[in-house]
Amino acid sequence: MKKINVITLGCSKNTVDSEHLMAQLAAAGYELEHDSDRNDADVVVINTCGFIGDAKKESIDTILAAVRAKEEGLIERLFVVGCLSERYADELRDEIPEVDEYFGVNDWADIVAALGGQHKAELATERVLTTPAHYAYLKISEGCNWLCGYCAIPLIRGKHISVPMESILEEARLLAERGVKELMVIAQDTTYYGIDLYGCRRLADLLSELCRIEGIEWIRLHYAYPAAFPEDVIEVMAREPKICKYLDIPFQHISDKMLSAMKRRHTKAEAMELIKRLRRQIPDIALRTTLLVGYPGETLEDIAELEEFVREVRFDRLGVFPYSEEEGTYSATELTDDVPEEEKERRAARIMQIQEQISLENNISRVGRVMRVMVDSRQGDYYVARSEYDSPEVDQEILIPCELRQLRRGRFYDVRITGAEDYDLFGEVIAPSRSVQSR
Repeated sequence: MKKINVITLGCSKNTVDSEHLMAQLAAAGYELEHDSDRNDADVVVINTCGFIGDAKKESIDTILAAVRAKEEGLIERLFVVGCLSERYADELRDEIPEVDEYFGVNDWADIVAALGGQHKAELATERVLTTPAHYAYLKISEGCNWLCGYCAIPLIRGKHISVPMESILEEARLLAERGVKELMVIAQDTTYYGIDLYGCRRLADLLSELCRIEGIEWIRLHYAYPAAFPEDVIEVMAREPKICKYLDIPFQHISDKMLSAMKRRHTKAEAMELIKRLRRQIPDIALRTTLLVGYPGETLEDIAELEEFVREVRFDRLGVFPYSEEEGTYSATELTDDVPEEEKERRAARIMQIQEQISLENNISRVGRVMRVMVDSRQGDYYVARSEYDSPEVDQEILIPCELRQLRRGRFYDVRITGAEDYDLFGEVIAPSRSVQSR
């Protein structure tokens, strides 16, 4: 039996792609590893990211490391797939010919065939989970139609294509049957879901159906584009207890001048009104956002307005990225990258400094509260858990001392918060938590 090591780089959407590929390879009779660094596999498949400069570098470095392993006879064959390969296949073939083959983002059947297997359409909803067994990402669409000025995703992944609802629900049921309790609903823009298949946005309907699946306790919504945000999504989030009071909604900027330059298709006033509606209709909602600084033409006045936005809104979770020019995008072809790299980094650091204080104050306000948490792992002297306000890998954690009682991974507990730091909470278990259906 051949052993295949699938290495996944980049975002959670790549994770889902790798998991579907691994299901096909498992059905073809291969033994599988994921992200292994043991160099004991016969074949290595690298699922790359090509979104920004740092991600491209990581992908190239990983490919070169695998090439060295192949030259040393540690692996037999090497395949590269994903965003970097989709975008730069010709250049990669010229510069790194040691790779046996390069595949794009939709060439999964070709990869299986190249490895001697047959892609099976009936396995379309099957996956080999690479996340902890109690949570999974659920990708509901591919591509994007928004064409933001800085973003290469439409160039790589193409236009928005929704996954049929019946396929998504079947995949979610299979995950629930395997013990998954939390679903992270993801796409390049989740709010656009359904418009190409059904003639209207159907995210609210999809979320309602997901809530009916037995065994699923938490449903978390990521990557919601702020323009034309569907009102019925707010209503279903407020109504359904399984849907976490959490929303990942990347605003990127708040200055009207910068929003226009970025081609974001909404104004500052519309963004502020959306935030007010969300907080009015879903009390205690945790809002996560990402911001982009140093975009061409960004002035000190623009960054001051962005800083004030962060202070006023007081996001629960926030990430900042310095602008990176991506060839083929509007900003790379039509605008001048006129903010020095050192200044981009300074602006990003300044916003994160503001957010650090906000996060500390938000956390201190939760001391004494009882929160329902899920245990993810044990690290050292603590169990690591999360509340509905935190997504895995990107948000903060709740640390529970191990000596107090034995806890089980993937289980829910009611925890009293006893302490707070800027990006972590501490707590003690009161009791196991009941399921959503019985609460």
